[in-house]
Amino acid sequence: MTGSLKSRKKDIKFSISELADELDISTRAIRFYEEKGLISPERTKGNHRIYNKRDRTRLKLILRGKRLGYSLDEISEMIGMADFDMDEEKQLKRAYAYGKKKLKEIDSRMEELEILKQDLLTVQEKILKRLKELGLIPPE
Repeated sequence: MTGSLKSRKKDIKFSISELADELDISTRAIRFYEEKGLISPERTKGNHRIYNKRDRTRLKLILRGKRLGYSLDEISEMIGMADFDMDEEKQLKRAYAYGKKKLKEIDSRMEELEILKQDLLTVQEKILKRLKELGLIPPE
């Protein structure tokens, strides 16, 4: 009984609209990821796409990667689609390297934004001071 229940869970299938609704993306986006080779749904005799749990998991990983700012090429490599001979160790090391690179980019952007913020605050202070000098804003 447990084996048949396990195999039924494994055989769960999804339509493109079910996945789009669940993941809050368009069916067009799902077809795009298929065109890029990131997922490979089965087809019915009527040529309708049928997605399995693996496709669903891959879509979730793709969306997470996009949210984190990775390119589709980077996502493809991290989920092992670019190199079919990639073993788990190689895949994990590559994902880790991409993560380190992304963190450096984020740190750099944060530094740039902090500098921009300070510049804007300085300009705001100068503008406020001049408005007060002109009598357009009463002194505090």
